[in-house]
Amino acid sequence: MIKALLTGHSRGLGAAIADALLRRGIPLLALARSGNPQRCSTYPDLLREASLDLSDTPSLEAWLNTPSLRDFLADAETALLINNAGLLQPVGLVGEADATAIARAVAVNVTAPLLLTNAFVAATRQSADRRVVHISSGAARSPYAGWSVYCATKAALDHQARAMAAEHLPGLRVASLAPGVVDTGMQAEIRASSVEQFPQKGRFEALKSSGQLTSPDKAAQRLVNYLLGPSFGDVVDGDLRHLPD
Repeated sequence: MIKALLTGHSRGLGAAIADALLRRGIPLLALARSGNPQRCSTYPDLLREASLDLSDTPSLEAWLNTPSLRDFLADAETALLINNAGLLQPVGLVGEADATAIARAVAVNVTAPLLLTNAFVAATRQSADRRVVHISSGAARSPYAGWSVYCATKAALDHQARAMAAEHLPGLRVASLAPGVVDTGMQAEIRASSVEQFPQKGRFEALKSSGQLTSPDKAAQRLVNYLLGPSFGDVVDGDLRHLPD
């Protein structure tokens, strides 16, 4: 029995990951602010949704103190956690960002994945095979002017994965993976930024206009193939495009 926990499944890459898992018949517990009624009606026996705003840390903590996650994973021989939800904003130079926006980005991009990973590992001690994947970014490894908050939060996930791998917990594998440049709403946010906010805006506009963006479905299929494959975890912080299918 394989079971999966996924954040940010309502749109973009997260929605494509949800579909890739559900098409394989994998029961899924999905966390997001808004659900997807159509997907629920298509997979009524496989998909459970929990409506959570991951920027609201007290609400997430309260949910984790319920038996929902533990009960869902109780009979999983292979348990998967995909920390996909993330925020690009605030985009802009240091000194110009709103404090609330910074705190919200840290809550969604760092605090929520760390809390969920901790709870997932605790709830899956009975599972022989446990796999955690953080959806990272090239911004975790290369600095971008205007993205200091996003770069820092994604780098935090990479380093958490490295430290977690060094603990060698039984049956547990982890990877923090950049999926490449995927044609999602986040890319539209980038192109909507001003050059003053994000000096490399033109590069991302060129990627879109030249057809170099990967479709969410293609990126999700590659991610799920790798997540379920025998070599998952061999590379702890990598680029999905350079890993074996």
